[in-house]
Amino acid sequence: QVQLVESGGGLVQAGGSLRLSCAASERTFSVYAVGWFRQAPGLEREFVAAINWNGYSTAYADSVKGRFTISRDNAKKTVFLQMNKLKPEDTAVYYCAARPRGAYTVSTSDYDYWGQGTQVTVSS
Repeated sequence: QVQLVESGGGLVQAGGSLRLSCAASERTFSVYAVGWFRQAPGLEREFVAAINWNGYSTAYADSVKGRFTISRDNAKKTVFLQMNKLKPEDTAVYYCAARPRGAYTVSTSDYDYWGQGTQVTVSS
């Protein structure tokens, strides 16, 4: 059982930045693909960004492309989401998710393990 713990959320003004972290308990985390998803009140959970097992391949939702950057440090079993130029519409609970296969996907149903989420609030 993989445990994922997100951190780094908070309240920030529009145009500001936050860096989210997703720390994993699994010793073999380096072979897992990881995705970041978010869910705003009343809306379905949506894809934000994903990274494959070695960090060489990434994907982003169109809404965050050019503003967010996903990266990973396998030695520290941690995946990061750097969020710049934040907008009020980025306000949501952000979740990281992992799947024990090297390639990422953008579908929530393809991920086996989820963190508890971290709140990001962007004020206008």
